[in-house]
Amino acid sequence: MATTEQSPPTLSLVPSAEEQAIRESVRGICLGFGEDYPRRCQEAGEPPTELWEALSAGGFTGINIPQEWGGGGLGMSGLTLVAEEIAAAIGMTTLMLVVSPAIAGTILALHGTPEQQERWLRGIAAGTTKLAFAITEPDAGTNSHNLRTEVRRDGDRYLLTGQKTYISGVEDAHAVLVVARFRRPDGELGKPTLCIVDVDAPGFTRDPIRLPYLGPDKQWTLFFDDVEIEPERIVGGEEGGLPVTFDGLNPERVIAAAGANGLARRALEKACAYANERVVWNTPIGAHQAVAHPLARGKIELELARLMTQKAAALIDARAGLLAGEASNMAKFAAGEAANHCVDAAIQAHGGNGVAIEYGISDLWWMARLLRIAPVSEQMILNHVAQHSLGLPRSY
Repeated sequence: MATTEQSPPTLSLVPSAEEQAIRESVRGICLGFGEDYPRRCQEAGEPPTELWEALSAGGFTGINIPQEWGGGGLGMSGLTLVAEEIAAAIGMTTLMLVVSPAIAGTILALHGTPEQQERWLRGIAAGTTKLAFAITEPDAGTNSHNLRTEVRRDGDRYLLTGQKTYISGVEDAHAVLVVARFRRPDGELGKPTLCIVDVDAPGFTRDPIRLPYLGPDKQWTLFFDDVEIEPERIVGGEEGGLPVTFDGLNPERVIAAAGANGLARRALEKACAYANERVVWNTPIGAHQAVAHPLARGKIELELARLMTQKAAALIDARAGLLAGEASNMAKFAAGEAANHCVDAAIQAHGGNGVAIEYGISDLWWMARLLRIAPVSEQMILNHVAQHSLGLPRSY
């Protein structure tokens, strides 16, 4: 993988030789494990460790991390290529790519102390250290201002107490970056504070959440019972976690969008191949507009979503603030919609074979459907656009 110096972010409509090389390399690595690799991992109850290690060896899991910490220095624009190609090649949205290099890597690069960056960023860049990310709670999903997990001072250390739910990839992580609220000395629950917790820390337990097939990554409910946190594990300072967290949420949405775009590509590729090969009454079914038009509409939606995803990534890399937030939300919305429409059209084009596991389409359904809900639901994105982009009154 090329490790050229990072240039000022631009939005090029013509893929560069470097971009093409990254896409081809990632796709080749993924296909080397077989298109059924995600389902084999899921059925064995194992994370996709071999694939992660192969991608890390090529420098792709840390492609966004600054070069000074051993990464590729290509920012979100680089990581979107990796996420999209993994999903397009083998139909897997790699959640560890979202939570570790995208969220935790971005937060630590921007807000970590030099000691924290040395401790964590080098491992994230190399793919040898994986951090999960925990913000959602049973009573605070979209409404992160209602968080009840708390961290409080106890002498020269901190104690973390509370519960998180729908947390991705903890089974394969070394530590979790947790968003809690700081309990002030007067007893008031203050602003968010971020802390890093080892997965084997005393007082930290977890339960799996049973879900339909979503690939090999698992979801967890986490419990913290006075887990000790050393001062060097606090990221961004006491009550400094709100802007820190938001700097990680835009990358989360963009990499989720890139994965959705990859799922849409895979669905269309399989559907078009089937529609060309499947012959009924001496005519390929793709010749019928009832089959062709939904796929064509999906292609249009996909290309628009990909362009918006590129724009959002470029704005994040440019540290464009509110513009990056607006574009990230729009990219996530557009990509989720495109993935759902493409997968639905692909299933319909396959007829009964669309729900047969061997055709590889039905496995995409719940992954695509989830992307309309998380990270951040379509309704909250529309609220954000209505209020901040259009200047309409706040609705909640």
